[in-house]
Formats: sequence, C-alpha cells, structure tokens
Amino acid sequence: MRTDRPGVGAGGYDTPIMSPADRDEWLAAAIDRLAADHRAGRRPDVAAAALGRPELAAELNDLWAVAQFAEIVRPPAPTAVYSPPTATSPAARPGPVAAPADPPREFGDFELLSELGRGGMGVVYKARQRSLDRTVALKMIREAHLASPDDAARFRTEAAATARLKHPNIVTVYEVGTVGGQAYLCMEYVDGPTLAQRVQADGPLPPREAARLVAVIARAVQQAHSEGILHRDLKPSNILLSAECGVRSAECEDPSRDGASGTHSALRTPHSALPKVSDFGLAKRLDGAGSLTRTGAVVGTPAYMSPEQAGGRKDLTPAADVYSLGAILYELLTGRPPFQAAQLFDTLLLVLEQEPVPPRDLNPTVDRELELVCLKCLQKPAELRYPSAAALAADLEAYAAGEPVSAQPSSFRFLLARVFRETHHADVLENWGKLWMWHSLMIFLLCLLTQVMQWGNVTDHMYYLALWSVGLVTWGTIFWQLRRRAGPVLFVERQIAHAWAAGVCASIAMFVIEWLVPLRALTLSPAVAVAAGMVCVFQAGILSGKFYLWAGLNFLAAVVMPLIPQASVLLFGAVSALSFFIPGYYYHRQRTATARLGRAG
Repeated sequence: MRTDRPGVGAGGYDTPIMSPADRDEWLAAAIDRLAADHRAGRRPDVAAAALGRPELAAELNDLWAVAQFAEIVRPPAPTAVYSPPTATSPAARPGPVAAPADPPREFGDFELLSELGRGGMGVVYKARQRSLDRTVALKMIREAHLASPDDAARFRTEAAATARLKHPNIVTVYEVGTVGGQAYLCMEYVDGPTLAQRVQADGPLPPREAARLVAVIARAVQQAHSEGILHRDLKPSNILLSAECGVRSAECEDPSRDGASGTHSALRTPHSALPKVSDFGLAKRLDGAGSLTRTGAVVGTPAYMSPEQAGGRKDLTPAADVYSLGAILYELLTGRPPFQAAQLFDTLLLVLEQEPVPPRDLNPTVDRELELVCLKCLQKPAELRYPSAAALAADLEAYAAGEPVSAQPSSFRFLLARVFRETHHADVLENWGKLWMWHSLMIFLLCLLTQVMQWGNVTDHMYYLALWSVGLVTWGTIFWQLRRRAGPVLFVERQIAHAWAAGVCASIAMFVIEWLVPLRALTLSPAVAVAAGMVCVFQAGILSGKFYLWAGLNFLAAVVMPLIPQASVLLFGAVSALSFFIPGYYYHRQRTATARLGRAG
C-alpha cells in the first residue's frame, strides 16, 4: 500500500490511495454496459459482463441489483446509474496498488513536481506555475485519450461549477485550459490533510470544535447553493484543511449575515485549520425552483449519500447536501460515518432503510443539543431536515456560542411525519396504481353481490363460500398475470402479494368456519374487515405510513358492521374499495408524471 503525502487527491484533494483505481473503473464500466443494454431493451447479462474477472462477479451482481432495486436504472427515459466510489473514497476497500508512473516534467506553463493522488476519473499533480512562480494543484483527466464521454462531462462540470465560486472556504480555481488537447484545472494548492485523515489520525473531534468546523463548511456550501450549484458528493475526504490558522477566516467580512457566507461561521480558534470544500465533479445546476435542470449520472459515496440520492431520484434539492453535511458532522463526533457496511450494496440499503445510531450512544461527550442538530440533518424525509445549509450553520454557530438551537426534541408534528412517511419501497406502487384501481372495483362488486344475496334471503353457506373462493382466487390470478406482463416483479412486491393472499385466505376461512360451527351466513363478516385492516398495517410498514389511515378505517368498519347487519358487507366493500382506489389513483398519476418527465429529459 502506498500512502501519499498530504496534498491534493484525485476525487478532490489530499486523499491517500486506499484501493486499486482500476478495480473501481472496471466495475463502473461494467455497470455502464449493463445499463446500456437495459436501456436498449436487451437483457443485461451479469455473468457475461463478469467474464475474465471472476473475483469481482459477486460485487458486480450486488451493484447491478442495487441499480435495479433502487430503480436507478429505469427505461426508457434517460436514467441515473450508480457509480462505485473511487479509490480516494473511504468506502473503497484497501488493497495493494501499483506505483503510478512518473509524471512528465513539463506541461505548458507548469512544471509537474509530484503526483498527489488519483481516482477513477482524474489525476492531480503538485505543480509550479512558472509565469507566476507559484505552487498550484493541477487536475486533469487520467489518460485523456481513453476518457469516456462521462469523464469529460464530469471534468467540464467541475470546471464550470468551481471556477465561478468565490469563497474563502471553497478551493479556488485559478484557470481552466488545455495543453495539447489535454484539459486541465489549475487550482489552489492546499498543503494540509483532509478532514478524513484528521479524524482517522486523531479520532472524534471535541463537540464544539466539530460544530464550528461544519458551520464553516455549511456556509461555503450555502454559497454554492446560492450560485445554483449542488455539490452531491460532500464527505470528509473532499474537505481540505489548510495549514493557515482559523483567524484568517474571521477576517473575511461579508455584510450579508444571513446569506451564503459571512462571519458567523468563521473559525475563531487559532489552532484550527481552515476547511476548504473541493471536488465539484458531481455538481449539478439548480433552477430557480431548486430542482435539477440537467441530466447525468447520479453518483456519490454511499456512506454520505442522502436517501433520495441513493434511491436514484432526479429531483434532488439542497436538502441532499444538508444530509451529507449531517453525515460529516456525525463522523466528526463519533469517528465513523452514520452508515457503513462491508459491501456497497449493504451500505446503500442501510442509508435507505435504517436510522443511524444516536451519536451520544457512541460518544457520551456529545451534548444533547448537538445530537439533535446532527440527527435533524439525517432525517430520511427531506422536508424534516434543515431547509438550507445556512439554517444548519446558524444552529451550529448558536450551539458553539452556548446559545439555544432551533432543533428541538421530537414534537407531535415530527412524530406524525415519521409515522406517515413513505419508505423507499413506495416507488414500486407506481407499477400497481392502475391495477389497484381495478382491484377496488372488483372488491366492491363482490361485496355488492354478497349484500344482494343477503337481501334475497340466501342462507346457504356454500353459495357465499363459492362466490368468495372462486371470485377472489380467479381475480388474484388475473391480477398477478397482469402485473407480471408489466415488467419484472421485485421482491418487495412479492411480499405485498403474500400479505394480500393472507387476507384472501382469512376471508375464505371465515365462510368455512361459519359452515362448520355452524353459524348464520355472514355472522363473522366483520372479521373480514379486521383482516383487511391487518393487510393495510403490513403495507404501512413496508410502503407508506399513509396506509395506517386505511387500516384504521377498516378496523372502524369492523366495529360498525355488527350495528348495521343489513348493510354490513356493503359498508366493508365501500371502505375496502376506497383503501385501494385512492392510493392506486395517486400512484398511477405519479407514474404518468414520471414517464412525462422521462420523455421531457
């Protein structure tokens, strides 16, 4: 293993090489080929893609499963494909690497002094700019003649995004140019470690120092947001620590105290290094409404990636960067990211599904107020996070100054939002929307026919048993065949289908029990409403907390049904039909809007 001296890394700056870059490049290229086959309507063959690299077959299979599971690859619209972390990412596995070839000594106006680091896309050199006699960091695409269009696009994105940003806590781009057809970025050279290296060497930071540091970073990120730029890859290894003392940051005056920058977040301790945000290679332009206006690969580092970014959402907002800032604060307080696993696939699932361990459980010295600030950033629903990086910075500055913070312990509104929020699985309901509307009609017709039979004084249990058994099983078979024709069935959809099948079995069993006891036909009909409510509870836990409302209505119907025996089944039919029709209509419209957005993209 080779460890570079502190300086500038390939993914941004100053990252020690922890794993072979070629391995990550191969995985990224393989995912791109599989995604291209998927978009072209061909069946992706993971086994064929892994030929010649059997040791990577299992991880490639996992990564491709993530792309499908999270719907990162969604034909036929332009899709966002997950890209594995580069060698400079802390999520990459350590391993031996070959020493890089010696750089050429001359490159236009620059004398290349040493290679500082490289990743899947770029290589960064420490260089001397002869005309101005200054030390700079020079970043260029690795092996430019082999660079993919995506690499070139990312490089242009970083150049365009970073060159226009002027802030003392954002790495300065001096110039952008080409030499012999090779594009380059001439940037400020930061002779210091990354934030990741500091945590690795020294462990968790004192809480107030961590708060001050992230406040400074948040102000810099807010400046980028105010310029219409979303970073999308904030992490400790992309934060450089300048050897300059923090007093310099305090000298940077800005009259707009509530704007993107200002003196609020200045480092006031001379022993603290000056943080600088780097690596805008994954940056995106934002329109006035705060949504992405240009397509591209949604990539990042899973351990610091927001749930909506991990789920392949295109409509990312500044809340995604706020989440990443919270992940950085979490690591500064605990010495580890909020989610980490041996495999990238497992890390993504943790980001999508699990809640982070409270920082105080890992580091008892963390104050309750700071823990609340951190966990507010890491909320799964974007609307529960801070509305902006500036708002986060304000709370961190208030904490560091010993003042009250706006983040408060869980309120009733917060509790309701958590209970009724959608999970990342909710997107699969777009495949079920129209089918659920048809299902609601079938349920209502079945209950209406049953009620008519009761009004007609039909008392033979076998008629009801035959109607419900044949009706539900036949419709269930048709329903499932229609769903399979629409595309591959995901595992979570099979879970939902099993819950629905359990409800069907409970309904049929009711008629069997009435016949065996014996009881008058439809005596146990309220139990069918109870079973339907239980299915809704199951759906609420997997898909969306909104199904708790439908569960409650079904349970309420079960209580009311014995009070109106002459219309009890019809009441259940109406409630059950609505519990499928309204969500079905909502997700059908969402699917239509998604398809329209894809065509527009």
